[in-house]
Amino acid sequence: MPVRERFPNLRIDGPDEAGVVELVLDAPNLNAVSEAAHAELAEVWRAFEADPSVRAVLLRGEGKGFSAGGSFDLVEKLATDFETRTRTMREARDLVYNVLDCTKPIVSAIHGPAVGAGLVAGVLADVSVVTADAKIIDGHTRLGVAAGDHAAICWPLLCGMAKAKYYLLTCRPLTGAEAERIGLVSLCVPSADELLPAAREVARELADGAPLAIRSTKQALNNWYRHVAGSIFDASVALEFYGFGGPEVHEGLASHRERRAPNFREPNLREQGVLQ
Repeated sequence: MPVRERFPNLRIDGPDEAGVVELVLDAPNLNAVSEAAHAELAEVWRAFEADPSVRAVLLRGEGKGFSAGGSFDLVEKLATDFETRTRTMREARDLVYNVLDCTKPIVSAIHGPAVGAGLVAGVLADVSVVTADAKIIDGHTRLGVAAGDHAAICWPLLCGMAKAKYYLLTCRPLTGAEAERIGLVSLCVPSADELLPAAREVARELADGAPLAIRSTKQALNNWYRHVAGSIFDASVALEFYGFGGPEVHEGLASHRERRAPNFREPNLREQGVLQ
């Protein structure tokens, strides 16, 4: 079965004559990742790895932003349904390791808001290209759960522990320019008009390069993630999904839906019935 037919909730363009396939986040609500799309986003990298016509992957978002993260409906199910929480925890782990294990070079092109599962793959890409005004946010603690899905495995290595703690604990947004300055991403371009040309140029350069040499270099470098931070990542994912079963996520989700600041003070949680 062709790759695009196996992943109906993702948009897959190409590959082009150079062997570059474009994985496009293209969904309502700024490319919010649905429950079905989350499962496919974790698995599609294995399909790219197995497809001999694919020499490089370009990940990008359609429309005004890159990715808005998981849908509110999915977050609510994570907070209330054990089966969904267990399955999605496995997918979150698979997403990170399948991106790392895909030997084909991956380039991401990030503009506008970048949050959630899309951001996972975007930051873990071998080369990440952003616009100066992109808005990168890891919002886990704002939601009321630990920053688990990718941050612990790569942010301290990319930008250092001090910056990683600052942004992951506070959930403050980074512009693309700041993300490049601190080393979280590879390259920053001034405007959205320049993003795709720059990212496609890099992707085609990698697709045209010596495949064994490039893939072997990627494999060796990704051992920093697997063997230096792999156990840290596994623990962070477990802590994140433990939090989805706790009281704080209910207030975090309610505050997002009501477009207000969260109130994680114990009396407020007791009033809502999320603490006994």
